[in-house]
Amino acid sequence: MAPSKPEKPEATAKSISAEPASGFLKPLQPSQELAAVVGSAPLPRPEVVSKVWEYIKKHKLQNPQNRREIMADEKLQAVFGGRNKVSMFEMNKYLAQHLK
Repeated sequence: MAPSKPEKPEATAKSISAEPASGFLKPLQPSQELAAVVGSAPLPRPEVVSKVWEYIKKHKLQNPQNRREIMADEKLQAVFGGRNKVSMFEMNKYLAQHLK
């Protein structure tokens, strides 16, 4: 008879809490400039990034020749320190400056 695999314990109320597991999921208040893009309610950092990407795609702000490049409109220029173009990798650096 082959040994059976140990069963995974059921999730308990103690393991699932109302508090986020890390500071990464802590809701942060967007600045006035960022709030023009994502809304003024406090949001976790991953949700802010998702909403910014929704905005970029909705307004077709990715460079068609280089999809890693974001061509900022007026609202995003305020977030990106006045820059017209930002790479998708630089974007998080600028977003962090607008979250408290």
